[in-house]
Amino acid sequence: MASNKTLVILKRELKSRLLSKAFIIMTLLIPVFLLGIFAFQNFLLSYESDSGTKLLVLTRSETMQNFVSKEIDSLVFVKNGYYKVLFDVTHATSVEQYITNRKPDLLGANLTGIIFIPDSALTNKKLKYYSTNPNNNTIFEKMRSPINRALVEMYFKDKQLKPEEISFARTNVDFEGFRVSKDEKIESEGYGNMIASFLFTFFLYFSLIMIGTMLMRSVVEEKASKIVEVLLSSIKASDLMIGKILGAAITGLLQMAIWMIPVVILISTSWFTLPQDFALKMDVSLILYFLYNYFVSLITFLGLFAAIGGMFDNDQDTQSAIWPVMMLIMIPFFIAITMPNNPDNAIAHIASFIPFASLIVMPARMTLISVPGWQVFLSSVINIMVMLVVFFVSGKIYRVGILMTGKKPSWGEIAKWLKYKG
Repeated sequence: MASNKTLVILKRELKSRLLSKAFIIMTLLIPVFLLGIFAFQNFLLSYESDSGTKLLVLTRSETMQNFVSKEIDSLVFVKNGYYKVLFDVTHATSVEQYITNRKPDLLGANLTGIIFIPDSALTNKKLKYYSTNPNNNTIFEKMRSPINRALVEMYFKDKQLKPEEISFARTNVDFEGFRVSKDEKIESEGYGNMIASFLFTFFLYFSLIMIGTMLMRSVVEEKASKIVEVLLSSIKASDLMIGKILGAAITGLLQMAIWMIPVVILISTSWFTLPQDFALKMDVSLILYFLYNYFVSLITFLGLFAAIGGMFDNDQDTQSAIWPVMMLIMIPFFIAITMPNNPDNAIAHIASFIPFASLIVMPARMTLISVPGWQVFLSSVINIMVMLVVFFVSGKIYRVGILMTGKKPSWGEIAKWLKYKG
C-alpha cells in the first residue's frame, strides 16, 4: 500500500538523518559556534591595543594647559605609563603650521596624535585631533572625560551657576579627526570612509558566500545528474573546474564593478557633492585595488567551494563540510566590521597578513587609514600564493571526486586524492 511505503521511507529518512554523525555533531556544535562568534565579536569590540600611546595636548594658553594637565595627570593609565601625555602651548597664528612641523613625529613612532584644545572649546567644546589614525575612538573615549572636566572647572571658576551653564557642564567634548598623510593637505575626517569600509566589507562577504554556494550546488547537481560524465568525455576535469571558476569570478567582478560605479563618480567628479561629514577620502586607485583583491578572493574561495562540490553528490553532505570555508569568511568579516573603533589595532594589523583573512581585512583597513605600500604589497603576495595553493589542492580533489558517486568519502580518502597524479 502507498501509505505503508510512505511510512517506510519516512522511517528510513528519519533514521539516517537523526542518527547520523553529521546531525549529532552539527546539533551540538552550532549553538557553541554561534555563541563563540558573538563572544568573539564582543571581544573585538572591547579589545584595546593602545598600550604605549603617546599624545601631545596643545593649547593656546598656559592657564588652560594647567587645568587640563591636572585632570589628565590624575588618570590611572597615565600614572602607570600606559599612556604618555605631553603638553605644549602654541602662540603660532596657524595651528596647521604647528602640525606640519610635527609631521615627522606623527608619521613616525614618536607621537600617536595631537589633541588641540582651542579657546573656543570653552563655549562649544569642539576639539581637534591630528593623527595618521584620526578615527581612534579608543583615545577619544579615554580623553573625553578628563578634558571635559578641565573645561567645566575653568568655565565655572569664579562664576555664578546659571541654567545654561549647567547645561554646558553636562555636555561632553567632541573630537573632530584630521587625517595626517604624506600629502601636504590636512583634511577633516568624517564618517564617509567608515560607511564605505562597512559597505565594501559587506559586499565582499555577501558575494563570496552567494557566488561560492551557487558554484558548489552547480557542481553537486552536475555530478548527481551524471551530466559531468558527458562533459568529461570531451574535456579534462581540470579544464572544467577552471572554466567554471573563472566564469563565476568574472561574472562576480563585473557585478562588483557596476556596484562601484557610483563610488567612482563621487570621488572623481563634482557631479554630486556629499555633506562634509559623509565625504569620501579616497581615490580611484583604492577602488581598483578593491576590485583586484575581490577577483583574487573569488578565485581563492571558489576553488574551495568547487572542491567541496566535487567531494559529494548531495546537498546534505556538502552542508556538513562547508563550515570550515564559511568560518574563513565569517571571522575576517567580524574583524573588519569592528575595525572603525581603532583601524590600527593589533588584531586588524595581524589579520591583514594572515592567509584568507587578509583578503577581507586589508581592503577595509585601507579604506579607514593610510596603509604603508610595503604592507599592501606583502599582503598581495601572500594572497596570490594562497590562491595558487588552493587552486592546486582543489584541482587534485576535484579531478578525483567529480567521478565518484554513491558513497560519502571519508576525510582520509580525500587526503589520499591529493597524491593522485592523473
